[in-house]
Amino acid sequence: MVAIKLSWTEDADREMALPSYETAGSAGADLRANFPLEQRDGVTLAPGERTLIPTGLRLEFPVGFEVQVRPRSGLALKHGLTLPNSPGTIDSDYRGALGVILMNAGQVPFHVEHGARIAQMVVAPVVQAQFDMVNALSDSERGTGGFGSTGER
Repeated sequence: MVAIKLSWTEDADREMALPSYETAGSAGADLRANFPLEQRDGVTLAPGERTLIPTGLRLEFPVGFEVQVRPRSGLALKHGLTLPNSPGTIDSDYRGALGVILMNAGQVPFHVEHGARIAQMVVAPVVQAQFDMVNALSDSERGTGGFGSTGER
């Protein structure tokens, strides 16, 4: 279990539900749209439009972890809502406001209401690599084949 510390942004609705796991087996905790007072009627995204949706939260968590922000599958399937940078990564040293870049890839406008569950966050371990420049790489069975080189089935 990783402890995630939360704090409200200055203009957040502090009555809003905190991120939560909806079932015991959930990997992602739902994030909610938390608009400032002057925008509590929400926002409508036209097809193809994207915008930053505030969550009203800031996070703190230990080095060695990241928070990934991912689309909610129901919104993606039913309405075409996605996160164009999915998964979005929140680094352990970031202390700013947590926003979700939401995009309407559907065919009709979609209204994001204040308090709506808009994305999910997944806490994941991070391994940092050491990068070494070499003159040659070892051979492998696949070699340089890419972009479909292993077949379609």
